[in-house]
Order: sequence, then C-alpha cells, then structure tokens
Amino acid sequence: MDRKKAGFEICPLRSLDDFLLESARFQIPNVKDPDKWANRVIHNLLYYQTNYFLLGVIIFLTVGVLHPVQMFVGMMAITLALVLVYYAFSASESVARMKTQYPVISIILLLIGGYLILYMMGSVIVFLLGVLLPVMAAFIHASMRLRSIKNKIFNKKELISETRTPMGLILCTLGIEREFLS
Repeated sequence: MDRKKAGFEICPLRSLDDFLLESARFQIPNVKDPDKWANRVIHNLLYYQTNYFLLGVIIFLTVGVLHPVQMFVGMMAITLALVLVYYAFSASESVARMKTQYPVISIILLLIGGYLILYMMGSVIVFLLGVLLPVMAAFIHASMRLRSIKNKIFNKKELISETRTPMGLILCTLGIEREFLS
C-alpha cells in the first residue's frame, strides 16, 4: 500500500532504540529560551509522530482496559455535554423561549444536569486522563529528546516537500506555520 496519496504521507515508525533506548539522548530543555525549546518540541513532534500516535493509542487502551465502565461513562458524559452545549447555542431562540415560558422546569433541568456532572466526575476524570496522558507523555518526550541528524534531515524534507503528515496538519490547525519550522 502506498503511503503517499494526494499530498498526504504517514511517517515511518521510528525504532525503539532511536525513540527511547541507547541512541536516544535526553536533556532538560532550557526554559529561559522558549523559542529554542518550541523548535525542539515541534521538530520532535514531526519526526516521532507515528511513535507518539502509537504511544497515545497504547495509553488510551490501557486506561480503558483498567477502567472500562468509567471510561465509557466519561466518554458518554462528555459527548452528551458537547451535544447539549451545541444544541443550546444553535437553537438559542427556542432555549430562551423555553426558559421564559417554563422557568421552574429550566431550573430543575439545570440542577439535574449539575448533579449528573458531579456524579459522573470520576468517570469524566478517567476519560480525560486517557486522552490527556498521551498528550502529556508526547510533550515531555518531545521537550527532552535532543534532535539527531536524521531528525534534522527529515524536518528539512518536510519543509521542502508538498506532502503533509498528520502531525503537520495538526500543528497547522493549531496555528504553527511552516515558516516557524525552518
């Protein structure tokens, strides 16, 4: 199967030796130079992106296996909350009309919703842990991993080529432009 399609490329999985073990060099970043630190993080995110995605899936599944019910309930609670917020903003006229016509029911629904959020807080925290722990692990690794020659060559190739990678698309969506990456 071809990895390149319509300007989109999936990066290869880097070896465990390069990612974590013997050839990997780590150093605490200089927080007094945020530009250099950001440069290191961005380039490492691009170079090790497939490893980070795999690590994220492993951590998410591990949390899900350890706490399957809480993970599912937390996911459903967050999904329901997002759907309700979307509905409240998209149908604001009908929501405002309901609040003025039935103020007691509106307050009761608000109290029930608040109670359910508090009741499911443990499950929501487990789900957020499953989502945010991989992000934190990738950021810590990208912050501390010193760049290798292969990393620098790959990043220059990424800048020159027209193909995009999943992490490149995510970084562009977050507002990190290609000019910053040079």
